[in-house]
Amino acid sequence: LVDAIYDIGRIENVHFNPWWTMDTPAYKWQFAHGEAFVFGHADWEFVFNTFCFGYHVGYKFIETAAGRCNGNFLGIAADDCNRAVLVENCAPYGLLITNGEFTAFRGEDPTTVEVGSNNKGVLRFSNSSFWGPCNQIAKIGGHGVVAFTDCTFDEWTHSDDRAAIQATSGSLLVRGCDFRQNSPHISLGPGVERAVISANLFTGPAKIDNTSKMDVQIGLNVASS
Repeated sequence: LVDAIYDIGRIENVHFNPWWTMDTPAYKWQFAHGEAFVFGHADWEFVFNTFCFGYHVGYKFIETAAGRCNGNFLGIAADDCNRAVLVENCAPYGLLITNGEFTAFRGEDPTTVEVGSNNKGVLRFSNSSFWGPCNQIAKIGGHGVVAFTDCTFDEWTHSDDRAAIQATSGSLLVRGCDFRQNSPHISLGPGVERAVISANLFTGPAKIDNTSKMDVQIGLNVASS
């Protein structure tokens, strides 16, 4: 748990993996309740080369009495989590996540990335990979900005025909990404305030459901036959 860091904190080369067991009450509790990395207030936290396996939440960002987190997250990963990344709230300066690998397999409604309704900050993923089989890659709420650039999405719709990225509000950027499944790709709800979806590769025809009444720009995408 990182909180009340008023200058620049650093976490490097931390690996949480339950090699000690894969079938005990302790491990089952870890998956049902465990949170590997939790960030409250941190000014420009630098996180490098971290990993966790088999947690309820891999990376969780919360607002505490001290504030919220912003920082640089490079080469991080979460495997076999119910929520690989959960952002309840983050700082407006942004969570910058690059070269990440994230999966969500099990538990109730497995989702790789979830952004809560209270978020007002900025969350940016770059050159990262997301896979499952999960129910969806991302569920996005709040009134912040969420961006995926040069990312790969694979193996969603574990249980039904859901879009890989589901935004109900806030602002969304999806650019230069590869959607490697012929299933619904992006869903924009009525509460989405702004969105740009451009220069992506879609497997099969592009399946984008846009019910937003605000400014949404969709173009220069390529679909396979």
